[in-house]
Amino acid sequence: MKARYKSLVDEFAHAIKAGELVAGTRLPTHRALSAQHHISLVTATRVYAELEAMGLVSGETGRGTFVREIMLPRGQGIDRHAIASDVIDLSFNYPALPEQAELLRTALRQLSVSGDIESLLRYQPHGGKASERSVFADYLAQFGVKTDPENLMIVNGTQHGLTVAVMGLLKPGDVVAVDALTYPGFKVLAEQFHLELAAVPASGEAMDTEALRKLCKKRRVKAIYTMPTLHNPLGWVANEAFRREMASIACEHDLLIIEDATYVWLVDNPPLPVHHYAPERTLYLAGFSKNVASGLRVGMVVAPEEKKRNIERAIRATTWNTPALMTAIVCGWVLDGTVARLEQLKREDARYRQAVAREYLAPLHCVSHPSSYFVWLPLQEEVRADRVVSALLKENISLTTAEPFSTSIHTPHALRMAIGSVDIDTLKSAARKVRETIEYFNAR
Repeated sequence: MKARYKSLVDEFAHAIKAGELVAGTRLPTHRALSAQHHISLVTATRVYAELEAMGLVSGETGRGTFVREIMLPRGQGIDRHAIASDVIDLSFNYPALPEQAELLRTALRQLSVSGDIESLLRYQPHGGKASERSVFADYLAQFGVKTDPENLMIVNGTQHGLTVAVMGLLKPGDVVAVDALTYPGFKVLAEQFHLELAAVPASGEAMDTEALRKLCKKRRVKAIYTMPTLHNPLGWVANEAFRREMASIACEHDLLIIEDATYVWLVDNPPLPVHHYAPERTLYLAGFSKNVASGLRVGMVVAPEEKKRNIERAIRATTWNTPALMTAIVCGWVLDGTVARLEQLKREDARYRQAVAREYLAPLHCVSHPSSYFVWLPLQEEVRADRVVSALLKENISLTTAEPFSTSIHTPHALRMAIGSVDIDTLKSAARKVRETIEYFNAR
């Protein structure tokens, strides 16, 4: 005989999928459900837990349990879903300039007549050629990263860098301190490698270091994952005091720091990285997907000497080495100034797009950096993000809710707009429609 709680789960699931319980409906409290169906409070909690695991409801601390908008792909923003050709994609950033295709043609022609082209067909050292490591070490010096090229390893983009860092230096069950809103790609890694993410609240425009201290005294934290320079999704650039304090806490509790610098190049004169204050325990990761092209999967991991071997073994286990052709192209562009020129052009492009987005979203409250390619839009307390995103999908506009970024129990109702992948006229019309849709829900 089917357990009573299973029957209740089935009843709720059927009602939600049939549209009898519409998205946004507040369900009875755990105690009310217990009383209505003559079940224990523990069983009522189990019913809602199963429905949440099915992606049908969401529990919100202090507010209750709500029916989710099931039209949205589950985990939207973490997993890349196919977007119809007529949909305006504001969920992912792949900023590109018109001249990049011609730059690639030129680079390939130059490589084709290179005397050393045969070497590109062979296996490469796991961490990259010494000459290429040196080029990338010089490149990172402009961001305050001082490293011996021997401690820099070339990887297939920053996401691969994060993967080999987790594979090489962390174990299942390890606790990693992260922002309450963080990069979805790291959440995916934590799930795949069975890490526990401990959410740390914000204080101003950075992680709350006092809360981090308390967490480290309470739990056996192994590492910190941080994006101090142009945080994704909030656009923070943490100040020097925060960076020093994080390094101090890491030293005090013997923590590994994983510093993600994916967007550092968008910030004029960025502060010194956390790596500067604790190089002996910090992994610094950066890449060329956003500043050059998303299809060129080339990145860098700077690691302390004693951790380098584990990173190289993880590279060997995953890809053996970075594809030599892509690395050669990027190295050539670093040396001839192409990367620096593209970064400058994209900084200007991002600033212009931010100004456009804010103009067409006004008077909505926007959280962003003046040079970033995304905008965070907090919603009013009673406005549900999944309902807004569902309404926008019907208008052929795709945005992301806060769910993929959230690591805490309470997921805020907010939207992230990626503004770097559409033309300016499309951005204007889409931002206007986003504003109108949010205002419609605000007025209900």
